[in-house]
Amino acid sequence: MAQSDLSSEIGQALPYLRRYARALTGSQSTGDQYAAATLEAVLADRTVTVGASTPKVGLFQTFHGIWVTTGAPVTDEDAGPRKAAQRHLSRLTTNSREALLLHTIEEFTLKELGEIMNVGLEEAEILVNTARQEMADAMSGRVLIIEDEAIIAMDLESIVADLGHRVTGVARTRDGAVALGTKETPDLILSDIQLADNSSGVDAVNDLLRELGERPVIFITAFPERLLTGDKPEPAFLISKPYSEEQVRSAISQAMFFSSTETLRA
Repeated sequence: MAQSDLSSEIGQALPYLRRYARALTGSQSTGDQYAAATLEAVLADRTVTVGASTPKVGLFQTFHGIWVTTGAPVTDEDAGPRKAAQRHLSRLTTNSREALLLHTIEEFTLKELGEIMNVGLEEAEILVNTARQEMADAMSGRVLIIEDEAIIAMDLESIVADLGHRVTGVARTRDGAVALGTKETPDLILSDIQLADNSSGVDAVNDLLRELGERPVIFITAFPERLLTGDKPEPAFLISKPYSEEQVRSAISQAMFFSSTETLRA
């Protein structure tokens, strides 16, 4: 493959590597540090992606090598609840959470997953299924949904309930979200970006975080790459529209482990 073509494909895959890294660490800054280290490794030696089925798989394969080498350390910013969450995550089956994210959120096939993690197809499937069970058994909580489309809101309610969580309410506007969120404090906020009255889900979330303090947030958007530029504060947890049930289930399970997250600012 020509260098220009490789650079283009790596560039297109980089926003999704950032998303994966942030979900893995629960932090924009820590996730971006890992993504930057991966990009530096690829730029320093283009041959690290040679042999991979696609440049994107090669990029994630390089990331995984760095991740496992560093032992997924707890950083200085991981204090209090976040540090406790990381300790809990460390008790999960090795590589299971990574496998679940790669398969459900990033939509790699089991074959590609095995290539990235250097495991066989059968082991890749076992890791994904193990993660699903371990994450489902971990905890339950209260979830506020901010979504203006009724059918999508109902679908999200069903997924949340099936995971064993309780929906505190569904808001269609910024003001409605603040009213519901301050009436009953949620453990997790699941929010669309564009709301019914043209208000912003980002603004609604930031209003709530100012009132309630830090808590995990998952944003839903049809254009995730626009929110993963690295130029400003961005979400640690992000899923794309149209989404699959598995993507939402995985994102909720991952986010529930973290009691704080960095979010977009207006």
